[in-house]
Amino acid sequence: MDTERAERQAPRHGAPDTPAPPPGSEPPARGRPRSEAVEQAIVEGVVKLLEEGVPLAELSIERIARTAGVGKATIYRRWSGKEELFVDVLRSIEVPDPELPGTCLRDDLVCLLEHLRRRGLTMRRSALLHNVFAQMKTLPRLWDAYHEIVIDPRRRVMHDVLRRGVAEGELPPGTDVELAADLVTGPMLLRSVLRTDMPLADDLAERIVDLALAGLRPGGGD
Repeated sequence: MDTERAERQAPRHGAPDTPAPPPGSEPPARGRPRSEAVEQAIVEGVVKLLEEGVPLAELSIERIARTAGVGKATIYRRWSGKEELFVDVLRSIEVPDPELPGTCLRDDLVCLLEHLRRRGLTMRRSALLHNVFAQMKTLPRLWDAYHEIVIDPRRRVMHDVLRRGVAEGELPPGTDVELAADLVTGPMLLRSVLRTDMPLADDLAERIVDLALAGLRPGGGD
């Protein structure tokens, strides 16, 4: 009741009796509050719990808040729920998405595949990431959120690169962009996810791209 009484008595922003700010002062910021230090503490709190072996399904917002030393409302002001928070946590421990060189089709494709190769190496070396992804597959809402927020945008970048290749004459008109994307990324994903016994050599991205482009370009199938 004390909290409710305080909320009723507290002045509202924009109310007629709200005094104007002093000259030269900044108006109060609106929207979702941002603090890198607070957000980092929350992300590190989730990682700490995962490293201690707490399953994803048992990570409640209350437990995360207690570990990070913040209130639950602080988390909800930044993330709509656990799924969105967990995706940001995964981003923090994965290889960052690359910035494309934009010089030519081959260079952009090699850059994207090199990112997949490095991510595959990280997955092989990180027991935490491997464990988290294994758990994610049993949590449909989290798995869907990860695909929507991370995987789908990455696929769209690959599709955009291939479309530019068609527009600039580096690929023939009518190229099936979605199928071409699978053709380019398939071998790297195969070795990263299914054939973890196979090496992820330093030059693998270049070799895959050169072989794929040889087949996609005019005369490649002759």
